[in-house]
Formats: sequence, C-alpha cells, structure tokens
Amino acid sequence: MKFPVKPAVILCLLFLLPAGPAVAKEDTHEFMLDNGLKILVKEDHRAPVVVSQVWYKIGASYENEGSTGISHALEHMMFKGTEKLAPGEFSRIISANGGEENAFTSSDYTSYFQTLEKSRLPISFELEADRMQNLALPPDEFNKEINVVKEERRWRTDDKPQSFTREILQATAFQTCPYRNPTIGWMSDLQNRTVADLGEWYDHWYAPNNATVVVVGDVNADEVFALAKKYFGVLPKRHVPAVEERPEVEQYGIKRVTVKRPAELPYLMMAYKTPTLKTALDNPEKVAEWEPYALEVLNAILDGGSSARFATNLVRGQEIASGINSSYQLLSRLDNLMTISGVPANGHSTEELEKAVREQLEDLKSNLVSNEELQRVKTQVVADDVYQRDSIFYQGLILGVFESIGLPWQLADEYVDKVKAVTAEQVQKVARKYLVDDGLTVAVLEPQPLDNTVRRPPPGGLDDVH
Repeated sequence: MKFPVKPAVILCLLFLLPAGPAVAKEDTHEFMLDNGLKILVKEDHRAPVVVSQVWYKIGASYENEGSTGISHALEHMMFKGTEKLAPGEFSRIISANGGEENAFTSSDYTSYFQTLEKSRLPISFELEADRMQNLALPPDEFNKEINVVKEERRWRTDDKPQSFTREILQATAFQTCPYRNPTIGWMSDLQNRTVADLGEWYDHWYAPNNATVVVVGDVNADEVFALAKKYFGVLPKRHVPAVEERPEVEQYGIKRVTVKRPAELPYLMMAYKTPTLKTALDNPEKVAEWEPYALEVLNAILDGGSSARFATNLVRGQEIASGINSSYQLLSRLDNLMTISGVPANGHSTEELEKAVREQLEDLKSNLVSNEELQRVKTQVVADDVYQRDSIFYQGLILGVFESIGLPWQLADEYVDKVKAVTAEQVQKVARKYLVDDGLTVAVLEPQPLDNTVRRPPPGGLDDVH
C-alpha cells in the first residue's frame, strides 16, 4: 500500500465498511464504455473537490498456490513508471497539482485513487488510463520494490506477534478457500517472484473490462462520462481469465492452533465461518437474505462501543479481558469469518477468556436480545450512516467495493433499512446457526521470552509503504 495518507485511515475505512454503506441512488449515475469499463459518478457539490478511484477485480483471493502476494507486488510497481512516465512521476504530477494519491490491495480487489481540486480530474484520468495499458515494469525498480515488500511483510506480520497469530488463524480456518493466504504473500513466494510474473499478471487482469472507475465530488456526471470516453475509451478490451472457483470444504469440528512467538502478552482468537451478503444472495436456498444483516447486529451487540456486551461484561464486569473485540465481514466475495480476539487481563489465561466468551455467545443463543439493546445498535447504525455521508472518499469506497465483489451498487442504499428490520429472533437464529464448534477455529498466542533485539523501523522510515 502506498501511503501519503496514513495507513490507519485506510484500514479503519476498510474495517468500517459494514458499519453503514451510504450511497444516494438519485445522485449516482452509471455509464459503460464500449470496451467494458464501468463508470460510476456520484455528484456531491458541497466543496470544489473530487475523488477519482480505479478499481480492478483482482486481489489475493484470485491467486494460486505459489503466486501469493503477486497482486500486492504489482500494486507497488504501478507507481514505477510507464512507457512515457519515469518511476515516481505519477505521484510527482499529482502532488504538483495539489492532490493526494494512494492505493491498496485486498483479498478481492485492488484500488488506486486520488483526491484533487475538481478541475484537475482530467489529469487523474490521463494518468490512470496510461498505466492501465502502458505499465513499464523496469527490472531494476522491481528488484528494489520486491525487497521493500519483503521488509513490509517482516515489519507488518513477522515482527508483530498478534498479526502473525491472525495470519496463522486464517491459514488454519480455511482449508481450500483462497482467503487462507495473506494479501502480502508468503515469504517463500515473494522470494521466488520475478518481474515476468508481474507482467503476465498485469496482462491478465488490468483491462478496462475488469475495472470500475468511481468519481465522487463536485462534478457533472455527463461531463465525467465524456472525459472517461476521451481517456479510457481508446483502450482495447482484452480477454480476462475465468475466475477459478475454490470453495471451502466442510469443517467437522473445532480446529485449534498454538502460536509460539516472542511476545509480552498472550492472545486469543476465535473465528467462526459465516456467510457474507454476496454469498447469501448467491445461495438463497442455504442462506436467507436477512442473515448477514442479523450477523451485523449480533457483532454490534458484542462489540459496538463501550456499552456493548464484551466491554460491559468481560472488560469491566468480570475483568477477565484487558481488551477484546469482534469483527464480521459483510462485504467480501466469498464466505468469510466472524472473528473474536482478545488479551486476557492480568492473572487470567486464554482458557479462561475463551470460556467467558463462550458464555456470552451461549447467552445470545439461549435468550432473546432486549428491545433496548436492539434499539441501541440500530440507532448507532443510523448515526454512522449520516456521519459517513460526509466523506466523499467513503462514498466512492462503498461504490467500488460493491461493484468489485459482484454486488449491484444500489444495494448499498438498502443497508440501514435492512439492519433496522432485524429482529431479536433473527439474531438468536444466526447465533445458533453459525456460532457453533463445527465452524470454529481457535488460535492462541503463547508468549516466548523477548530476545531484546532492537525492533526494526518501518520500511522507508515512514508509518507504512505501498
């Protein structure tokens, strides 16, 4: 990920995606070019600013064994020059025009974006169209950048025991689903990566008919479409490979893994396999449409602020956790996980914390949530939705995510009403259906003595890198 913008901002936005997708249908316009490129434009005239985003339907979940990390490595190289631009010149031009630019790779998509004064939108389009077709991939730049990626992996994962445990949890929970592989890639794959590999990956997936351009801000939709035709319309449509389906196999009992790493504190992670909005709509005979929204509410009941059950009962009440949280992935291309993670309070063990968590989950299965608790969660959802509409970047992010995982962007506008319609009985049903041992993976970080070595600084001396 490339970071003129702080990494925490992007990560928070990604984790907050389920917390209130906000897109006004009447202000959003959809266009399609002859080469298959989709353009989504949302007019927001509150300030003379525009956010331009290019989304490619390619990420870590498209990668095969042995090629992990290739999508993220290619994202780095997208800033290293084209046939007419020198390495780094893309970023220099955006900066010279008073803009900010960034990019990120996830399991299901890769996104590039700029924030600019509205009259500078043609600059963004010209630059993005150029690197959609004419990426140079200089071998010397690749050799430098792949080492940056490897160092990023060391700094982000290998040197951080909780992050390392999370990676092991994913790889244990999923047996065949590609979500078992980390977005940054396994180190052995990074060491074997070649610039030719990236060139082939680029040729396969970086095509206009595998991309969506999202523009939000003080613009006129028809004028944006005309600009898109000018800059992107000349790019040829290309063959895009069929996506290899690798569904997860059935799980038949709890999976447990112990991770031993130098660390100060123990750490517990519990992950339950759950459907997403996409997989629910794709499999209506197995998953009711309301179930993902009920899981959203259930997650907020457990970890929706200081008045949620985990904070109230486990941190303050029993004082068995010094910190604990849960997360549910509403928006992903494949079935994903609901994850609970926490650090035991001083004097308590991970076994005690797991037992306490299980008691909280059993209570959800045995007793209906009160109307007051439901109302608290729903009120927070509405408040989050209103707040998020203030961000033109977030509005574009929602449009891009929905399109990139194969959902109509119009569904984003239904989120608040769907959550408000969730009943206490539905929360109980999804708890009973999905928070079960046959879909559970438990990972425990068992601290080892610290080695007293000096912790390596972030790559490049920054908070983060590409």
